Amino acid sequence: MVLEKNFRKYSHVVVTGGAGFIGSHLCEEYLKQGAAVTAIDNLVTGSFKNIAKLEGTKGFRFIEHDISASMPDVGEFDLMLHFACPASPVDFAKMPLEILKVDSLGTFNSLDAATKAKARYVLASTSEVYGDPLEHPQKESYWGNVNSIGDRSCYDEAKRFAEATTVAYRRKLGTDSGMVRIFNTYGPRMRLNDGRVVPNFCGQALRGEALTVYGDGQQTRSFCYVTDLVDGIIRYAATDRTEPVNLGNPKEFKIRDFADFILKNIPQSNSKIESRPLLHLDDPKQRRPDISRAKEWLGWEPRVSLEEGIKKTIEYFRTVL
Repeated sequence: MVLEKNFRKYSHVVVTGGAGFIGSHLCEEYLKQGAAVTAIDNLVTGSFKNIAKLEGTKGFRFIEHDISASMPDVGEFDLMLHFACPASPVDFAKMPLEILKVDSLGTFNSLDAATKAKARYVLASTSEVYGDPLEHPQKESYWGNVNSIGDRSCYDEAKRFAEATTVAYRRKLGTDSGMVRIFNTYGPRMRLNDGRVVPNFCGQALRGEALTVYGDGQQTRSFCYVTDLVDGIIRYAATDRTEPVNLGNPKEFKIRDFADFILKNIPQSNSKIESRPLLHLDDPKQRRPDISRAKEWLGWEPRVSLEEGIKKTIEYFRTVL
């Protein structure tokens, strides 16, 4: 990717959650741009395999550490990307306290470090802050419709708290901080068992199992390929914007139609589609970003088609299986 001339470049980038799905792609891209990169991850949901090929690369350093407890000494840096957090539906039930801690204590610790270093700080927020939205598509100005005691509340409310903390540091201490709200993203290095629809459907089809569609399948999601997302994050980090920006693909799919799409792309699979009752009553029924800000401020919009991205993702899952 090539940034516009007025966008900032960084010499040392710190990525919390750097061994995760998105974090590892960020580490790789910043190294390509010539920055030194320090990845911090406690490997609860991240995997060293995601960054193994970066070991030995000039300027790359990995620190296994839990930032909920403290921030390790990483030396001088000029950009902090806070991407540490279990973020999949299966994690909400298994690790609710860890999620709450990393988005509260971990956010405080990383913001303290960025403020002291006078570094740019970008929080990885999420479309989940909109909850089960009553506005469609969702603009950044929408305050959301979130169930504070629902099955997803540990993640939804933790991210809303992290946003409030990020804003408070900027207003009180002058921290150069902002945030991106990430919508459904897919691609290589996703965990096959993370409970999200892309790995679920791909894994089931490749194993010859039934594709499980919960509810009537009319709920919608939009899918952004990981390289497009990383491009948007890097563009945002290179600006002085402080307001949240949606990053995602505005093209919307019904889950039932997406299941058919996956089967068409794995023609050797003999899987069928199986309907099951909804697992969580507060699952969002519609999810699609308004990306007007990203287009205007960053010159960004997704470029990888779903057909192209899914083919690459399926090939990755084949190697995992």
